[in-house]
Amino acid sequence: MEYSITNMFAEKIDENVYVKAFVQGAETEQREMPPLVSVLMACYNHEKYVEASVRSVMAQKGVPFELIVIDDGSSDRSPEILERLQAELKFTYVHRPNKGLVPTMNELLSMARGKYFCSFASDDIMPPDRLRLQSDYLESHPGKPICFGQVINMDADGKLESAPDPRYTSGIPEVTFAEVFLGKKELHGCSEMIDCRVFRDLGGYNAEFVIEDFQMMLKFLSLYEPVPVLDTICCYYRIHSTNISGKKNWLYENTLKVIDKYSSHPLYRQAVNTWKSHWFSMLAYCDKKEAIRRLPQLWSFSLPFFKRFPKLFIPRFLLKR
Repeated sequence: MEYSITNMFAEKIDENVYVKAFVQGAETEQREMPPLVSVLMACYNHEKYVEASVRSVMAQKGVPFELIVIDDGSSDRSPEILERLQAELKFTYVHRPNKGLVPTMNELLSMARGKYFCSFASDDIMPPDRLRLQSDYLESHPGKPICFGQVINMDADGKLESAPDPRYTSGIPEVTFAEVFLGKKELHGCSEMIDCRVFRDLGGYNAEFVIEDFQMMLKFLSLYEPVPVLDTICCYYRIHSTNISGKKNWLYENTLKVIDKYSSHPLYRQAVNTWKSHWFSMLAYCDKKEAIRRLPQLWSFSLPFFKRFPKLFIPRFLLKR
């Protein structure tokens, strides 16, 4: 079997060397201190990945932290796995019926005791020192209530790509509201660390939207721009979608709903045309029939659209994604 990040954290071995090391010395003292950082994990049907994800968080060092996990009504073996891990590693765990992602994230936020928090998906892996490096930055920059970092993509089996995703490295060292609103730069939702008090005062995650991270990013950018983007690797991001075209349509539809929240902003019309052109470009690459079907919805008399329209007539093998 090819060795991978997933195997590193989740393979079965006779003696759990992490736990043996953890219960000795400084790391035990670290975990008993009031947490500086709360890691919030919502789990839903991730039985193949959740153990590796939890172990990668619990292996963090150099900062007092807590892990809080809510299983949002999984129908697979995720609750069984999490119960076993909770008994072994002593994090906070709740299993209850399904409520959806945004209500679950707000519930997790209400339970957090840390000064800062980060959300973390139950199918991803947290690189070593992520919590220490980001919290050190926020502690030394008290005027910044949020920061973002970098991700390295990995496949379903945990095989990592060779370098961080360039879509997010372009944001170093900071991004503005206009850059994200117009899609010129991107932030990854699994790479943030946020001041708990500030986010709670802003109302937490907006239940009006199903994409919890994009509306959060724009809210912070509108109030605290520019937002810092570190070169720290914050997440090994697992890619395992089985219905890319359908999911992408859903993402763009809901991204535009968030954009509509800023309909009075001077850049609103430009943002709508830009995101629709991105949507059309994706379809022109992945599904030309769907691109034609949605043409009345996505067309605009704008340079971004006209730059991408020729993709509709170019064979996919000749296109760059």
